[in-house]
Amino acid sequence: MGANTANGTPTFPALGISSVLVRALNAPAITTPTPIQAATIPAILAGRDVIGGAETGSGKTLAFALPILHLLARDMVGGYAVILTPTRELGVQLHEQFLAVGQGSRMGLRCALVLGGMDIMRQSSELAAQRPHVIVATPGRLVDLLQTGGVHEWGLERCKFVVLDEADRLLTPTFASALGYLFSVLPPARMRQTLLFTATLTAEIERLTQKEPPPGKQPPLLRKIETDASTPASLTQQYVFVPSHMREPYLVHLLHNPPCPCAGEFPFTIIFAARCQSAELLSRMLTELGISNVSLHSMLPQARRLEHLQLFRARRVPILISTDVGSRGLDIPDVELIVNWDVPRAWEDYVHRVGRTARKGKRGWALSFVTERDVELVQTIEQKINKQLTELELPESQVMERLSAVVAAKRVASMALHDEHFGEQRERNKRKADIAAGRTKKGKRAAKAAR
Repeated sequence: MGANTANGTPTFPALGISSVLVRALNAPAITTPTPIQAATIPAILAGRDVIGGAETGSGKTLAFALPILHLLARDMVGGYAVILTPTRELGVQLHEQFLAVGQGSRMGLRCALVLGGMDIMRQSSELAAQRPHVIVATPGRLVDLLQTGGVHEWGLERCKFVVLDEADRLLTPTFASALGYLFSVLPPARMRQTLLFTATLTAEIERLTQKEPPPGKQPPLLRKIETDASTPASLTQQYVFVPSHMREPYLVHLLHNPPCPCAGEFPFTIIFAARCQSAELLSRMLTELGISNVSLHSMLPQARRLEHLQLFRARRVPILISTDVGSRGLDIPDVELIVNWDVPRAWEDYVHRVGRTARKGKRGWALSFVTERDVELVQTIEQKINKQLTELELPESQVMERLSAVVAAKRVASMALHDEHFGEQRERNKRKADIAAGRTKKGKRAAKAAR
């Protein structure tokens, strides 16, 4: 195979990837590197720390997975790479992708998945017995396991790669403590490669290239793939202006009368809600109305989260109702419609949400429910993406025909959540944490007394 394709695009062999791994890519029909892969793979193979920025769906996972697996094949030692991710769902996807390429290459890859919500003792014993080559983990659970003495048990003292996927979310105060601990026990920066990949290159991340590198190392190499627009041209973006207390009947009407063509009874849809309770209430209301759906949010047990995501990915249910846990990095092909039940507070979150559709040049639709409180948010979004959302007018008389059925279904769903004390345990835990941290009047008094 030559170094370049006919149109001048480099091939994987030209980038330095072994023929064994190239053959493993044939099964999913991946033949040509994407721009972010072409821009970063040679530098990673050459031993550079790399920061890669590219839009969702651009192939960022293979940009770091392929060179890691290429180099691992030379020396199959345990603890070779640690891949950190902000969400459990994204962790599952990364784990699947590593296994797919590793198994296709028949290199005997051992890849472990370390997530919260699973039996921690079982995870610890499996890791010690398996000594995996690659560990895909959420930071908090990995810290929990390492604090039981796993560094040497798993061979992590020989770790050659640390990857931060969706780095803009990981490099926030939420994960600061966990990352601080991890970097204190893993090999120092001069002895490993650090790779950061994200769809949102923040100024903070870009400034990392200006920091003084450890002795013997160069500063991180920044590779940013610019796009002509924040959202794809094949994406139709609309809004419905509706009073906040009337959103439910409008949503039900919309699902039965979608703005986009669909193959089934309902379009393949993701509905984004801001809060776990909102997502669960909508899910149960739609179920009560006979509309098949699943929910995805942090208050579901981990096993159910994975089950629901798998049901949706397999198209066994047409509708997923999710918080922003489902807006980052997840690769769910052929989503037809995105509905913003709540307009996101940050325009970047809007871009991530609508990026779940209109992938790889396909058509997609995004519809936002806009209330009287959301006008400024929408204006900011329009300014940032340099595109104006068009209004979708729904026939009010037809919407109102569903009002009584929707109100009754919502009442049933609300009563069920109330009877189950949905979310109460989390609120109690949050209050305890606030008191412990001195963020309440009671906590401040306790902290003052302790001093």
